[in-house]
Amino acid sequence: MAQTRVKARKESVFGERFALFAESLLTGVWIAVACLGVVTYPAAFAAGARHLRRRARHEGGGWRDFVADFRAAVRAGWVVGLTGWVAAAAVWIDLQAARAGLPGGPLVGAVGLFALIGFVVAGMRAAAVWTPGDSWRPLLAQAGRRTVLDPAGSFLLTAGLAVAALSGMFIAPLAVPVLGAVAAAAVAVEERHRRR
Repeated sequence: MAQTRVKARKESVFGERFALFAESLLTGVWIAVACLGVVTYPAAFAAGARHLRRRARHEGGGWRDFVADFRAAVRAGWVVGLTGWVAAAAVWIDLQAARAGLPGGPLVGAVGLFALIGFVVAGMRAAAVWTPGDSWRPLLAQAGRRTVLDPAGSFLLTAGLAVAALSGMFIAPLAVPVLGAVAAAAVAVEERHRRR
Protein backbone atom coordinates (compact mmCIF):
# COMPACT_ATOMS: atom_id res chain seq x y z
CA MET A 1 0.00 0.00 0.00
CA ALA A 2 2.88 2.37 0.80
CA GLN A 3 4.42 1.59 -2.60
CA THR A 4 1.13 2.45 -4.30
CA ARG A 5 1.04 5.86 -2.55
CA VAL A 6 4.65 6.61 -3.48
CA LYS A 7 4.00 5.58 -7.09
CA ALA A 8 0.83 7.69 -7.25
CA ARG A 9 2.69 10.67 -5.78
CA LYS A 10 5.49 10.30 -8.38
CA GLU A 11 2.95 10.04 -11.18
CA SER A 12 1.03 13.07 -9.92
CA VAL A 13 4.25 15.13 -9.73
CA PHE A 14 5.12 14.03 -13.27
CA GLY A 15 1.60 14.80 -14.45
CA GLU A 16 1.65 18.21 -12.80
CA ARG A 17 5.01 19.12 -14.34
CA PHE A 18 3.96 17.88 -17.76
CA ALA A 19 0.75 19.90 -17.50
CA LEU A 20 2.79 23.02 -16.69
CA PHE A 21 5.06 22.32 -19.66
CA ALA A 22 2.05 21.92 -21.95
CA GLU A 23 0.60 25.15 -20.54
CA SER A 24 3.88 26.93 -21.26
CA LEU A 25 3.72 25.82 -24.91
CA LEU A 26 0.17 27.16 -25.21
CA THR A 27 1.30 30.37 -23.52
CA GLY A 28 3.99 30.67 -26.18
CA VAL A 29 1.27 30.81 -28.82
CA TRP A 30 -0.54 33.51 -26.83
CA ILE A 31 2.69 35.50 -26.48
CA ALA A 32 3.38 35.24 -30.22
CA VAL A 33 -0.11 36.48 -31.07
CA ALA A 34 0.23 39.39 -28.63
CA CYS A 35 3.63 40.28 -30.13
CA LEU A 36 2.09 41.01 -33.52
CA GLY A 37 1.93 44.67 -32.49
CA VAL A 38 5.75 44.79 -32.92
CA VAL A 39 6.38 46.99 -29.83
CA THR A 40 4.14 44.89 -27.60
CA TYR A 41 6.61 42.07 -26.96
CA PRO A 42 7.54 43.14 -23.36
CA ALA A 43 3.86 43.31 -22.40
CA ALA A 44 3.14 39.97 -24.08
CA PHE A 45 6.05 38.32 -22.30
CA ALA A 46 4.99 39.84 -18.97
CA ALA A 47 1.41 38.64 -19.37
CA GLY A 48 2.65 35.17 -20.34
CA ALA A 49 5.01 34.98 -17.38
CA ARG A 50 2.27 36.11 -15.00
CA HIS A 51 -0.06 33.47 -16.42
CA LEU A 52 2.56 30.77 -15.86
CA ARG A 53 3.20 31.98 -12.30
CA ARG A 54 -0.52 31.65 -11.58
CA ARG A 55 -0.61 28.16 -13.09
CA ALA A 56 2.41 27.03 -11.08
CA ARG A 57 0.68 28.21 -7.89
CA HIS A 58 -2.60 26.51 -8.91
CA GLU A 59 -4.41 29.85 -8.97
CA GLY A 60 -6.22 29.21 -12.23
CA GLY A 61 -6.18 31.81 -14.96
CA GLY A 62 -6.81 31.50 -18.64
CA TRP A 63 -7.05 33.42 -21.88
CA ARG A 64 -9.17 36.22 -20.37
CA ASP A 65 -6.73 36.79 -17.52
CA PHE A 66 -3.86 36.80 -20.02
CA VAL A 67 -5.61 39.44 -22.12
CA ALA A 68 -6.34 41.57 -19.03
CA ASP A 69 -2.70 41.34 -17.95
CA PHE A 70 -1.55 42.16 -21.48
CA ARG A 71 -3.73 45.27 -21.58
CA ALA A 72 -2.38 46.42 -18.22
CA ALA A 73 1.23 45.75 -19.23
CA VAL A 74 1.03 47.35 -22.67
CA ARG A 75 0.00 50.77 -21.30
CA ALA A 76 3.63 51.63 -20.57
CA GLY A 77 5.25 48.48 -21.90
CA TRP A 78 5.09 49.66 -25.50
CA VAL A 79 7.73 52.29 -24.64
CA VAL A 80 10.03 49.50 -23.46
CA GLY A 81 9.35 47.64 -26.70
CA LEU A 82 10.15 50.72 -28.78
CA THR A 83 13.35 51.27 -26.79
CA GLY A 84 14.34 47.67 -27.50
CA TRP A 85 13.93 48.18 -31.23
CA VAL A 86 16.00 51.38 -31.07
CA ALA A 87 18.74 49.51 -29.19
CA ALA A 88 18.64 46.69 -31.75
CA ALA A 89 18.97 49.23 -34.58
CA ALA A 90 21.95 50.86 -32.85
CA VAL A 91 23.66 47.47 -32.48
CA TRP A 92 22.93 46.68 -36.14
CA ILE A 93 24.65 49.96 -37.12
CA ASP A 94 27.60 49.03 -34.87
CA LEU A 95 27.87 45.64 -36.55
CA GLN A 96 27.74 47.25 -39.99
CA ALA A 97 30.59 49.55 -38.91
CA ALA A 98 32.56 46.51 -37.76
CA ARG A 99 32.00 44.80 -41.13
CA ALA A 100 33.04 47.92 -43.02
CA GLY A 101 36.45 47.74 -41.39
CA LEU A 102 36.30 51.02 -39.48
CA PRO A 103 39.00 51.35 -36.82
CA GLY A 104 37.72 49.96 -33.53
CA GLY A 105 34.66 48.57 -35.30
CA PRO A 106 34.98 44.98 -34.07
CA LEU A 107 35.33 46.12 -30.46
CA VAL A 108 32.37 48.48 -30.70
CA GLY A 109 30.31 45.77 -32.42
CA ALA A 110 31.14 43.20 -29.73
CA VAL A 111 30.38 45.61 -26.89
CA GLY A 112 27.11 46.59 -28.54
CA LEU A 113 26.10 42.97 -29.05
CA PHE A 114 26.84 42.06 -25.42
CA ALA A 115 24.97 45.15 -24.24
CA LEU A 116 21.95 44.18 -26.34
CA ILE A 117 21.98 40.64 -24.93
CA GLY A 118 22.18 42.11 -21.41
CA PHE A 119 19.28 44.46 -22.18
CA VAL A 120 17.15 41.57 -23.52
CA VAL A 121 17.91 39.39 -20.47
CA ALA A 122 17.12 42.28 -18.11
CA GLY A 123 13.86 42.85 -19.99
CA MET A 124 12.93 39.19 -19.65
CA ARG A 125 13.74 39.23 -15.94
CA ALA A 126 11.67 42.38 -15.45
CA ALA A 127 8.75 40.90 -17.36
CA ALA A 128 8.97 37.68 -15.35
CA VAL A 129 8.18 39.53 -12.10
CA TRP A 130 5.78 42.14 -13.50
CA THR A 131 2.37 42.53 -11.86
CA PRO A 132 -0.41 44.98 -12.78
CA GLY A 133 0.35 48.42 -11.43
CA ASP A 134 4.14 48.00 -11.58
CA SER A 135 6.16 50.68 -13.33
CA TRP A 136 8.56 49.36 -15.95
CA ARG A 137 11.43 51.73 -15.11
CA PRO A 138 12.12 50.42 -11.56
CA LEU A 139 11.44 46.86 -12.72
CA LEU A 140 14.09 47.21 -15.42
CA ALA A 141 16.58 48.83 -13.03
CA GLN A 142 16.19 46.01 -10.50
CA ALA A 143 16.30 43.40 -13.28
CA GLY A 144 19.51 44.95 -14.60
CA ARG A 145 21.11 44.49 -11.19
CA ARG A 146 19.90 40.89 -11.02
CA THR A 147 21.24 40.28 -14.52
CA VAL A 148 24.73 41.27 -13.38
CA LEU A 149 24.58 39.76 -9.88
CA ASP A 150 23.11 36.42 -11.03
CA PRO A 151 25.25 35.44 -14.03
CA ALA A 152 24.12 31.80 -13.91
CA GLY A 153 20.46 32.78 -14.26
CA SER A 154 21.32 35.29 -16.98
CA PHE A 155 23.25 32.61 -18.86
CA LEU A 156 20.27 30.24 -18.62
CA LEU A 157 18.01 32.88 -20.14
CA THR A 158 20.53 33.63 -22.88
CA ALA A 159 20.72 29.91 -23.68
CA GLY A 160 16.90 29.76 -23.73
CA LEU A 161 16.79 32.60 -26.23
CA ALA A 162 19.42 30.84 -28.36
CA VAL A 163 17.33 27.65 -28.36
CA ALA A 164 14.25 29.64 -29.38
CA ALA A 165 16.18 31.33 -32.19
CA LEU A 166 17.65 28.05 -33.43
CA SER A 167 14.23 26.41 -33.27
CA GLY A 168 12.88 29.19 -35.43
CA MET A 169 15.71 28.82 -37.91
CA PHE A 170 15.23 25.09 -38.38
CA ILE A 171 11.47 24.72 -37.95
CA ALA A 172 9.79 28.13 -37.96
CA PRO A 173 6.47 27.06 -36.35
CA LEU A 174 8.38 25.53 -33.43
CA ALA A 175 9.66 28.96 -32.37
CA VAL A 176 6.13 30.01 -31.39
CA PRO A 177 5.48 27.53 -28.56
CA VAL A 178 9.13 27.71 -27.46
CA LEU A 179 8.46 31.34 -26.46
CA GLY A 180 6.32 29.98 -23.63
CA ALA A 181 9.13 27.69 -22.50
CA VAL A 182 11.45 30.72 -22.42
CA ALA A 183 8.85 32.60 -20.35
CA ALA A 184 8.66 29.63 -17.97
CA ALA A 185 12.46 29.64 -17.75
CA ALA A 186 12.44 33.35 -16.88
CA VAL A 187 9.87 32.73 -14.14
CA ALA A 188 11.98 29.83 -12.80
CA VAL A 189 15.18 31.90 -12.85
CA GLU A 190 13.51 34.72 -10.95
CA GLU A 191 12.02 32.30 -8.41
CA ARG A 192 15.44 30.70 -7.95
CA HIS A 193 17.01 34.13 -7.40
CA ARG A 194 14.27 35.14 -4.94
CA ARG A 195 14.79 32.00 -2.86
CA ARG A 196 18.54 32.57 -2.70
